[in-house]
Amino acid sequence: MAVPLIAPSILSADFARLGEEIAAVARPGDTRADWVHVDVMDAHFVPNLTLGLPVVQSLLKSTDLPLDCHLMIDDPDRWAIGYAEAGAYNVTVHAEAAHDPVKLAKNLRAAGAKAGLSIKPGTPLEPHLDTLKHYDTLLVMSVEPGFGGQSFIADVLEKVRTARRLVDTGHLKLVVEIDGGINADTIEQAAEAGVDCFVAGSAVYGAEDPGRAVAALREQAARLRVG
Repeated sequence: MAVPLIAPSILSADFARLGEEIAAVARPGDTRADWVHVDVMDAHFVPNLTLGLPVVQSLLKSTDLPLDCHLMIDDPDRWAIGYAEAGAYNVTVHAEAAHDPVKLAKNLRAAGAKAGLSIKPGTPLEPHLDTLKHYDTLLVMSVEPGFGGQSFIADVLEKVRTARRLVDTGHLKLVVEIDGGINADTIEQAAEAGVDCFVAGSAVYGAEDPGRAVAALREQAARLRVG
Protein backbone atom coordinates (compact mmCIF):
# COMPACT_ATOMS: atom_id res chain seq x y z
CA MET A 1 0.00 0.00 0.00
CA ALA A 2 1.43 3.38 -1.01
CA VAL A 3 1.97 6.04 1.64
CA PRO A 4 -0.59 8.84 1.16
CA LEU A 5 0.76 12.08 -0.28
CA ILE A 6 -0.13 15.39 1.34
CA ALA A 7 0.05 18.56 -0.76
CA PRO A 8 -0.59 21.75 1.25
CA SER A 9 -2.26 24.43 -0.85
CA ILE A 10 -0.63 27.83 -0.55
CA LEU A 11 -3.93 29.41 -1.59
CA SER A 12 -4.65 29.30 2.16
CA ALA A 13 -1.19 30.55 3.15
CA ASP A 14 -0.11 34.11 3.93
CA PHE A 15 0.85 35.49 0.52
CA ALA A 16 3.16 38.02 2.16
CA ARG A 17 5.18 35.18 3.69
CA LEU A 18 5.03 32.42 1.08
CA GLY A 19 8.65 31.37 1.52
CA GLU A 20 8.20 30.98 5.28
CA GLU A 21 4.86 29.25 4.86
CA ILE A 22 6.36 26.64 2.56
CA ALA A 23 9.36 26.20 4.87
CA ALA A 24 6.91 25.37 7.68
CA VAL A 25 5.94 22.17 5.83
CA ALA A 26 9.41 21.39 4.46
CA ARG A 27 11.19 20.29 7.64
CA PRO A 28 12.63 16.74 7.57
CA GLY A 29 10.54 13.97 9.07
CA ASP A 30 6.88 13.10 9.14
CA THR A 31 5.86 16.78 9.21
CA ARG A 32 7.31 17.28 5.72
CA ALA A 33 4.81 17.72 2.90
CA ASP A 34 5.15 15.62 -0.23
CA TRP A 35 4.17 18.33 -2.72
CA VAL A 36 3.26 22.01 -2.49
CA HIS A 37 0.03 22.73 -4.33
CA VAL A 38 0.00 26.02 -6.23
CA ASP A 39 -3.35 27.29 -7.52
CA VAL A 40 -2.98 29.49 -10.59
CA MET A 41 -6.18 31.38 -11.48
CA ASP A 42 -6.69 33.87 -14.28
CA ALA A 43 -10.09 35.46 -13.48
CA HIS A 44 -11.42 34.00 -16.73
CA PHE A 45 -11.70 30.23 -16.36
CA VAL A 46 -12.56 30.88 -12.71
CA PRO A 47 -13.79 34.15 -11.15
CA ASN A 48 -10.68 34.73 -9.08
CA LEU A 49 -7.14 35.95 -9.72
CA THR A 50 -4.19 34.54 -7.79
CA LEU A 51 -0.56 34.15 -8.77
CA GLY A 52 1.23 33.19 -11.97
CA LEU A 53 4.49 32.04 -13.48
CA PRO A 54 6.80 34.74 -11.98
CA VAL A 55 5.77 33.77 -8.46
CA VAL A 56 6.18 30.07 -9.25
CA GLN A 57 9.67 30.76 -10.59
CA SER A 58 10.53 32.53 -7.32
CA LEU A 59 9.13 29.68 -5.21
CA LEU A 60 11.18 27.16 -7.14
CA LYS A 61 14.31 28.99 -6.01
CA SER A 62 13.27 28.92 -2.36
CA THR A 63 12.24 25.28 -1.79
CA ASP A 64 13.19 21.77 -2.77
CA LEU A 65 9.64 20.50 -2.31
CA PRO A 66 8.02 19.50 -5.61
CA LEU A 67 5.59 22.13 -6.87
CA ASP A 68 2.22 20.83 -7.98
CA CYS A 69 0.86 23.60 -10.19
CA HIS A 70 -2.90 23.53 -10.77
CA LEU A 71 -3.74 25.80 -13.69
CA MET A 72 -7.32 27.05 -13.50
CA ILE A 73 -6.88 29.12 -16.63
CA ASP A 74 -8.15 29.57 -20.17
CA ASP A 75 -5.98 28.30 -23.02
CA PRO A 76 -3.64 26.05 -21.00
CA ASP A 77 -2.32 24.69 -24.30
CA ARG A 78 -0.53 28.02 -24.67
CA TRP A 79 0.51 28.78 -21.09
CA ALA A 80 1.09 25.50 -19.28
CA ILE A 81 4.42 24.64 -20.89
CA GLY A 82 6.09 27.62 -19.22
CA TYR A 83 5.43 26.11 -15.79
CA ALA A 84 6.99 22.83 -16.85
CA GLU A 85 10.00 24.58 -18.34
CA ALA A 86 10.44 26.58 -15.13
CA GLY A 87 10.80 23.35 -13.14
CA ALA A 88 7.36 22.55 -11.72
CA TYR A 89 7.14 18.89 -10.78
CA ASN A 90 3.54 18.40 -11.86
CA VAL A 91 1.48 20.71 -14.07
CA THR A 92 -2.27 20.11 -14.04
CA VAL A 93 -4.66 21.55 -16.62
CA HIS A 94 -8.44 21.37 -16.78
CA ALA A 95 -10.18 19.00 -19.14
CA GLU A 96 -12.82 21.69 -19.62
CA ALA A 97 -10.23 24.21 -20.86
CA ALA A 98 -7.63 22.25 -22.84
CA HIS A 99 -8.07 22.27 -26.62
CA ASP A 100 -5.85 19.26 -27.35
CA PRO A 101 -5.21 17.55 -24.01
CA VAL A 102 -3.29 14.60 -25.47
CA LYS A 103 -0.82 16.83 -27.27
CA LEU A 104 -0.57 19.05 -24.21
CA ALA A 105 0.30 16.08 -21.99
CA LYS A 106 3.08 15.08 -24.37
CA ASN A 107 4.42 18.64 -24.45
CA LEU A 108 4.38 18.92 -20.65
CA ARG A 109 6.31 15.68 -20.32
CA ALA A 110 8.78 16.75 -23.00
CA ALA A 111 9.36 19.96 -21.03
CA GLY A 112 10.27 17.94 -17.95
CA ALA A 113 7.08 17.86 -15.84
CA LYS A 114 4.50 15.31 -14.94
CA ALA A 115 1.18 15.98 -16.67
CA GLY A 116 -2.05 16.26 -14.71
CA LEU A 117 -5.66 16.48 -15.86
CA SER A 118 -8.32 17.98 -13.59
CA ILE A 119 -12.10 17.70 -13.78
CA LYS A 120 -14.69 19.88 -12.05
CA PRO A 121 -17.28 18.32 -9.70
CA GLY A 122 -19.93 18.32 -12.41
CA THR A 123 -17.68 16.93 -15.16
CA PRO A 124 -18.10 13.18 -15.77
CA LEU A 125 -14.97 11.05 -15.78
CA GLU A 126 -15.88 8.57 -18.52
CA PRO A 127 -15.44 10.84 -21.59
CA HIS A 128 -11.84 11.50 -20.51
CA LEU A 129 -10.67 7.94 -19.82
CA ASP A 130 -8.79 7.54 -23.10
CA THR A 131 -7.17 10.95 -22.63
CA LEU A 132 -6.05 9.98 -19.11
CA LYS A 133 -3.89 7.22 -20.56
CA HIS A 134 -1.49 10.02 -21.51
CA TYR A 135 -1.46 11.64 -18.05
CA ASP A 136 0.41 11.06 -14.81
CA THR A 137 -2.14 12.61 -12.43
CA LEU A 138 -5.92 12.84 -12.25
CA LEU A 139 -7.04 15.73 -10.05
CA VAL A 140 -10.67 15.32 -8.97
CA MET A 141 -12.11 18.62 -7.77
CA SER A 142 -14.28 18.16 -4.67
CA VAL A 143 -15.32 21.83 -4.67
CA GLU A 144 -16.03 24.23 -7.50
CA PRO A 145 -12.66 25.62 -8.60
CA GLY A 146 -11.92 29.24 -7.89
CA PHE A 147 -12.01 29.79 -4.14
CA GLY A 148 -10.66 28.15 -1.00
CA GLY A 149 -12.67 27.33 2.10
CA GLN A 150 -15.60 25.59 0.36
CA SER A 151 -17.41 22.52 1.68
CA PHE A 152 -16.45 19.06 0.45
CA ILE A 153 -18.68 17.55 -2.26
CA ALA A 154 -18.86 13.85 -1.39
CA ASP A 155 -20.58 12.87 -4.65
CA VAL A 156 -17.28 13.18 -6.54
CA LEU A 157 -15.92 10.15 -4.69
CA GLU A 158 -17.66 7.87 -7.17
CA LYS A 159 -15.27 9.24 -9.81
CA VAL A 160 -12.39 8.52 -7.47
CA ARG A 161 -13.56 4.94 -7.02
CA THR A 162 -13.80 4.46 -10.78
CA ALA A 163 -10.31 5.85 -11.31
CA ARG A 164 -8.94 3.71 -8.47
CA ARG A 165 -10.34 0.55 -10.05
CA LEU A 166 -8.82 1.44 -13.41
CA VAL A 167 -5.43 2.11 -11.84
CA ASP A 168 -5.51 -1.08 -9.80
CA THR A 169 -6.41 -3.16 -12.86
CA GLY A 170 -3.67 -1.56 -14.95
CA HIS A 171 -5.92 0.34 -17.35
CA LEU A 172 -4.54 3.65 -16.13
CA LYS A 173 -1.16 4.52 -14.62
CA LEU A 174 -1.55 7.69 -12.63
CA VAL A 175 -1.79 9.31 -9.23
CA VAL A 176 -5.35 9.97 -8.08
CA GLU A 177 -5.43 13.39 -6.42
CA ILE A 178 -8.29 15.27 -4.76
CA ASP A 179 -8.64 18.99 -4.10
CA GLY A 180 -11.27 20.86 -2.13
CA GLY A 181 -12.57 20.72 1.41
CA ILE A 182 -10.03 18.15 2.60
CA ASN A 183 -9.61 18.22 6.37
CA ALA A 184 -9.74 15.93 9.40
CA ASP A 185 -13.47 15.38 8.84
CA THR A 186 -13.31 14.45 5.16
CA ILE A 187 -9.90 12.90 4.48
CA GLU A 188 -10.85 9.43 5.65
CA GLN A 189 -13.75 9.04 3.23
CA ALA A 190 -11.53 10.28 0.41
CA ALA A 191 -8.82 7.83 1.42
CA GLU A 192 -11.28 4.97 1.59
CA ALA A 193 -12.42 5.80 -1.97
CA GLY A 194 -8.83 5.42 -3.17
CA VAL A 195 -7.18 8.83 -3.29
CA ASP A 196 -3.36 8.84 -3.46
CA CYS A 197 -2.68 12.56 -2.98
CA PHE A 198 -4.66 14.95 -0.79
CA VAL A 199 -4.59 18.71 -1.34
CA ALA A 200 -5.30 20.55 1.92
CA GLY A 201 -5.41 24.30 2.33
CA SER A 202 -6.99 25.70 5.47
CA ALA A 203 -6.58 22.34 7.24
CA VAL A 204 -2.83 22.92 7.06
CA TYR A 205 -2.35 26.67 7.00
CA GLY A 206 -5.18 27.33 9.42
CA ALA A 207 -3.46 25.14 12.02
CA GLU A 208 -1.13 26.44 14.69
CA ASP A 209 1.63 24.15 13.39
CA PRO A 210 1.26 23.45 9.65
CA GLY A 211 3.86 20.68 9.72
CA ARG A 212 2.08 18.78 12.46
CA ALA A 213 -1.17 19.21 10.54
CA VAL A 214 0.49 17.55 7.52
CA ALA A 215 1.61 14.62 9.67
CA ALA A 216 -1.82 14.21 11.26
CA LEU A 217 -3.62 14.23 7.90
CA ARG A 218 -1.20 11.68 6.45
CA GLU A 219 -1.71 9.41 9.46
CA GLN A 220 -5.49 9.64 9.11
CA ALA A 221 -5.38 8.85 5.40
CA ALA A 222 -2.99 5.93 5.90
CA ARG A 223 -5.51 4.18 8.15
CA LEU A 224 -8.18 4.12 5.45
CA ARG A 225 -6.26 4.18 2.18
CA VAL A 226 -7.14 1.30 -0.14
CA GLY A 227 -5.28 0.07 -3.19
